[in-house]
Amino acid sequence: MRRTGVRILMYSHDTFGLGHLRRCRAIAHSLVEKISSLHVLIISGSPIAGAFDFRVRVDFVKIPSVIKLHSGEYKSMTEHIDLDETLEMRASMIRDTARSFKPDIMIVDKEPMGLHNEVEETLRELKTTGCELILGMRDVMDSARLLDKEWRPKNMIAKIDELYDQIWVYGPQSFWNPLDGLKVPDSLTQRIKFTGFLERNEPVSTYRHQPVQEDFILVTTGGGGDGAALLKDVLAAYESDPTIPYGAVMVLGPFMPAADRDEIFKRAEKTGCIEVIEFDALLEKLIVDAVAVVGMCGYNTFCEYMSFDKRTLFVPRVKPREEQLVRATRAAEIGLANVLLPQDAKKPNVLAQALHDLIKADLPSKAGVKSMLNGLDTIAEVTTQIIEQRSRPELSVIKGGAS
Repeated sequence: MRRTGVRILMYSHDTFGLGHLRRCRAIAHSLVEKISSLHVLIISGSPIAGAFDFRVRVDFVKIPSVIKLHSGEYKSMTEHIDLDETLEMRASMIRDTARSFKPDIMIVDKEPMGLHNEVEETLRELKTTGCELILGMRDVMDSARLLDKEWRPKNMIAKIDELYDQIWVYGPQSFWNPLDGLKVPDSLTQRIKFTGFLERNEPVSTYRHQPVQEDFILVTTGGGGDGAALLKDVLAAYESDPTIPYGAVMVLGPFMPAADRDEIFKRAEKTGCIEVIEFDALLEKLIVDAVAVVGMCGYNTFCEYMSFDKRTLFVPRVKPREEQLVRATRAAEIGLANVLLPQDAKKPNVLAQALHDLIKADLPSKAGVKSMLNGLDTIAEVTTQIIEQRSRPELSVIKGGAS
């Protein structure tokens, strides 16, 4: 049977939080909106992939979930199946999906060879079919010191150079180069494309969570697996200073431990000015309505806050990775956001003052953030170039809307 259209396979390992899947979903939705006859299939390990809506011509395959512990070790989310068996199942499903789907393009998110090298065999097999292999990297992967420590024993730079046709960095070159400080051959450097940040738009869905209060500071921590400390610090700031101009809406995230959830709900109720939400798949609507925002500076959080031009206070995670610290520090340097280190946020009076200062801070647009948010358009342009080079005349680029 004749196959029509072009197929893109995306891989998102999703071992902790929501960032990888949400980034892949944003890219996939943008691509099918801008390019007709394009089909995207996302391979995801997220345990809540089904909680998100997907556009027509975008679908996902769920592989067994693995979680990353705070120690950096991994474990299967299914207690009666050990990690090795889970990883074997994941690798097999990835390989079988690629063989069945027969992608023209494969985009791997963040982990070049996948979790525990689970995608390497599939990459090597697809390489022989002429599939265009693309590695998508965050603007900041980690500090150069920690990334080199992680990648050097795996000979990762050499493998990336061998297998990938292009490397997309989801940020502007003027902001950060995730490979700075590593020994990168010229052959690989020439294949790096800085796309700009991935702009987010308010969802068209009519559903929304309607906060009780009209004006509020939004506090989010992504998936919430390691976000309880920040929420408790914000609670302590409000408990110590009743003069903070606005109340808060806190979004816990689906991975926050039950004991932390219970404590946060109880303390928030006592303040009388903090509303707590378990999870909202349409978080963008809350961001749009917020007076200001507080978060940890994961990539998606950063892009969302910047896209909606919100006064922002980042309290970045500083271990086991320094990715958020690097991104937040750089954002503060160029005037995009305010930053408070976690150890300082634990002082209620210091965080309370930071919230007072946040309300008076400049908007990111004053520092020129809009010019940095061209990532989705750039990705569509580069994808179109790849498609045209593959000579598929049945594909067309849509101007101004979805097919």
